[in-house]
Amino acid sequence: MKIDVLTIFPEFFGEVFDFGIIRRAKLSQIVEINIHDIREWTLDKHRKVDDRPFGGGDGMVLMCEPIFRAIENLTGTCERENYPNGTKVVLLTPQGRQLKQAVAKEFAENANHIILICGRYEGVDERVNETLVTDEISIGDYVLSGGESAAIVLTDAIVRLLPNALGSETSAENDSFSNGLLDFPHYTQPRDFRGMSVPEVLLNGNHAEIEKWRNKKALEKTQNFRQDLLNKEQS
Repeated sequence: MKIDVLTIFPEFFGEVFDFGIIRRAKLSQIVEINIHDIREWTLDKHRKVDDRPFGGGDGMVLMCEPIFRAIENLTGTCERENYPNGTKVVLLTPQGRQLKQAVAKEFAENANHIILICGRYEGVDERVNETLVTDEISIGDYVLSGGESAAIVLTDAIVRLLPNALGSETSAENDSFSNGLLDFPHYTQPRDFRGMSVPEVLLNGNHAEIEKWRNKKALEKTQNFRQDLLNKEQS
């Protein structure tokens, strides 16, 4: 998979993708991640990327022209119906559909080239949404200073679901939300720590009993912390 990130603050990303699972995925050529400064596609000497909104109002709006040039350069076209198969152009915005595990899985399974547009200020010229964007994604019902943080979250959520990105093929299957529940509790050495012991069921080697215990604990944790997930399953 190839992921291109369009931003006016490329330095924001620094070495954020050079750790852990994403780093290993890059080294294994499972994913290629490129950070692009939108200013690369401006034509004026001041490299202007934003301007005041027509109709008045607060703040600034990211201009459509450099973004159109960027998408055309990266995909070969600025018409989404002509994008190569598997190409997704995603705007990170509070107005987008909320990022869920199923959404990350959808991208991991159906996309081979993802372009992330990091919104800023009051937003992006609507002509970008109308012509270029295939999906708008929000990481929650709150407002950030820009889409850069959201791009990092979305990239992480997608990459770890790519084939061979994780050390174990079943790791992603057992993650929270993969089966509609939160993850079950985990324990490791030492068995006893300051009077707190690892549950005996995890030490007896009976895999059927372990699975039963884990399912029960996952349900309990979901009931205690995310009742909304259970309500969604029942509706």
